[in-house]
Amino acid sequence: MKKGIRSFFLLVTAIWFGIGCQDKDPNKITVAAAANMQLPMEQIVKKYTETYGIDCDLIIGSSGKLTAQIVEGAPYDIFVAANMKYPEAVYAAGKAKDLPKIYANGKLVLWSLTHESPISINTLKEPQINHIALANPKTAPYGVAAKQVLQYYGLYDSLKDKLVYGESIAQTNQFITSKAAQIGFTAMSTVMSQAMRNKGMWVAMDPEHYTLISQGIVLIKRERDNEMEVQGFYDFLFSEEAKEVLKDFGYLMDE
Repeated sequence: MKKGIRSFFLLVTAIWFGIGCQDKDPNKITVAAAANMQLPMEQIVKKYTETYGIDCDLIIGSSGKLTAQIVEGAPYDIFVAANMKYPEAVYAAGKAKDLPKIYANGKLVLWSLTHESPISINTLKEPQINHIALANPKTAPYGVAAKQVLQYYGLYDSLKDKLVYGESIAQTNQFITSKAAQIGFTAMSTVMSQAMRNKGMWVAMDPEHYTLISQGIVLIKRERDNEMEVQGFYDFLFSEEAKEVLKDFGYLMDE
């Protein structure tokens, strides 16, 4: 009974986000993307639509929650995740057409809009820092990376009471930009975006101190009439044009 109720609410959520609009355009592609990919995916989708005339619906959320929705049958076509763990879980559940592939490697940064001078990991120990934002490690790969960095520097236990968790990088960014948190961990794609570039202070975390954020993509296996269009967008995500967008947002390519 609980599973049925959960599936019902997932369906309602899908419709709420506009997936039901596919009935009006049978060629429209529905892409579920991790929150850290929202801004670059918006640019990639725009380029694809301008070039090929095919519209895409973007569904944004944490990788963990999107995975749960896909396993429950949410009508997505492509899943663009923030690491490989979740696409592999989709594949293991029999919901993917093929094995997931890595499309980019993400970078973690520490970011503050309350500081006017350069920041570092030691900034977290300043007495005026009351809240430190990070994505939930249970559902967001960038949250896992942030926790690993804190543990590497021996700060996780001492700062635990100051940590505030966003459901995704998108909500984490809201904590930082609203200054509800004086500082926080986010994806480099956030601080490299046009909207946030040159705002506040940020520093990249040493990738040696957290597990490589290899971001994966997978084609969802389901009945649809626009298989050719879906495959076309999937292939476009590995094109040089898409790679240039990802590079502009600070992602590491071909590594």
